[in-house]
Amino acid sequence: MELNKSLENSASSGGRYFNTGNGPTIQLIDIGHPVYVAIVDPDTAFWSLLKKEKISEALDNSSSLMHEFHKKRDSFAQEMEILRFGLKPSAVYFNPTERCNLNCSYCYIPEDMRRNGGQMSPHELIQALGILKEYFRGVVPEGRLPQVVFHGSEPMLARDAVFAGIEEYKDDFIFGIQTNGTLLDDESISFLTTHGTGIGLSLDGHEKSVADLTRKNWAGEGFFRKNITILEKLNGYPNYNVICTVTTQNMGFLSEIVGFLHKLEVPVGMLNPVRCTRQGARDIKPMDSDLSVHYLNALDRTFELYQETGRRLVIANFANVLVSIVAPLARRLMCDISPCGGGRCFFAVGARGDLFPCSEFVGVREFNGGNLFRDDISNILETEAFRSVTGRQVEDIMPCSACAVRHFCGSPCPAEAYEMNGGMNRTGAFCELYEEQVRYAMRLIADGKENAFLWDGWDSGTSTTLEVFSL
Repeated sequence: MELNKSLENSASSGGRYFNTGNGPTIQLIDIGHPVYVAIVDPDTAFWSLLKKEKISEALDNSSSLMHEFHKKRDSFAQEMEILRFGLKPSAVYFNPTERCNLNCSYCYIPEDMRRNGGQMSPHELIQALGILKEYFRGVVPEGRLPQVVFHGSEPMLARDAVFAGIEEYKDDFIFGIQTNGTLLDDESISFLTTHGTGIGLSLDGHEKSVADLTRKNWAGEGFFRKNITILEKLNGYPNYNVICTVTTQNMGFLSEIVGFLHKLEVPVGMLNPVRCTRQGARDIKPMDSDLSVHYLNALDRTFELYQETGRRLVIANFANVLVSIVAPLARRLMCDISPCGGGRCFFAVGARGDLFPCSEFVGVREFNGGNLFRDDISNILETEAFRSVTGRQVEDIMPCSACAVRHFCGSPCPAEAYEMNGGMNRTGAFCELYEEQVRYAMRLIADGKENAFLWDGWDSGTSTTLEVFSL
């Protein structure tokens, strides 16, 4: 970044024209729309939709669009700089146990850890939260609470410790829990909902024959019916979501799955392409071209259901791609940006107190930056284990560095790139899927449909930087 800025400042070009000298780069994108195409300045993530017959007029350097863009380009660049390099950690993915009662086909946690791993006692977990509280006091703005998401393996195996921590620090953190749901009972649901805890459940299908293919216990038994019972009990609770991990096993049923979740009145779902950090996941990884078709069909189905009922099912990971276009600073997930949020906006705590840039790295020794109970958190964040992730920039990755939508995607995920493709400066998985999501999002914007795919209040606190209607 510094080298590029230095070269730009030394060039004699006045930067008045796009695509020459040190002027902005404007790339034209076919979004598959009958009327509109998109233009993007990849460096600042500025974009506009143009009617096809207006392209030459719009890109004339004297047009109102280009005039306004030149005036505002520095503010766009500053906004992207803040988003990419100016944020501090405000969240933790906290694994209170290494163990899990399930043996899902695609799990990123090593099998030996899930069978025989360690687990925090209530005293240790409360001590860890106290250390985190002190750290966040120095980096989170006053008036905001940091987030702690109990994650897995399966955090409900450490139920006593988790609940003790929530009770002790209920005024100091926003808590969430990501669980397979098999250990939730009426008492635990009551505790979590009474404390306003975010609840994420995992469900990979709309029927037992699909859902239980990948999510089952060590004896090979699935838990589809148990999860449906839990979802029915959570109906009406505003702070829960369902994650569906997408593999070759369920890819063909995505439209049925979103229909099923909508019928259960699930407010937010996620269709997460399987993270390919381990061979078990790679064995059931869909081809990008196949997944893109089913994925976009499922998004179409959510819109149809919204039209029919007036009730949204927000697919949060797609909504994040969409909002990265319409309001970059309103993003809620930080995987789809470069550098990603790992080690920068959040980090992960393992069951022995070890810190990792992200949960995807738990179990990968070279990304263990230190220990919460022994080392200073600020120092851990500056270790090579963390800097190798926080320093991963899309400009250093091919073909991403030349891609117009690189700041709507971010070339995720560094853990995938490292484990699957052999290095940080490699692509991860599902490049084509992200590309197609961006095209789809721009078609929605062209047709004025974007609000149907976003959560209520998504634009709270945002402002319009540039607005041109004449094109």
